Amino acid sequence: MKTPLARIAHTRSGDKGDTCNIGVIAYDERHYPVLLREVTAERVKRHFGELVQGEVERFELPNLGALNFLLHQSLGGGGTVSLRTDAQGKTFGAALLSLEIDVPSEL
Repeated sequence: MKTPLARIAHTRSGDKGDTCNIGVIAYDERHYPVLLREVTAERVKRHFGELVQGEVERFELPNLGALNFLLHQSLGGGGTVSLRTDAQGKTFGAALLSLEIDVPSEL
């Protein structure tokens, strides 16, 4: 069944220069395989569209039931040089939680 990512995970995000960092953490260890399958670097890049001009990298942290993403060239140059209203990475995590994913109905 289709559901927002927020139903099975929470996020933490931050920034360094022009790169946003998003950690996606499963609420339950049974959800981690769903994260692996559904939350790919390609889907994250598509989800953010033109906001992410560079590469999206994904790192797997199975011992934490988490994924970590680096979104390069995603902050309009970074904090003090960006003309964006919010040139920080903190809002990206919340925005990613709306990503629609397929979750088995038994979970």
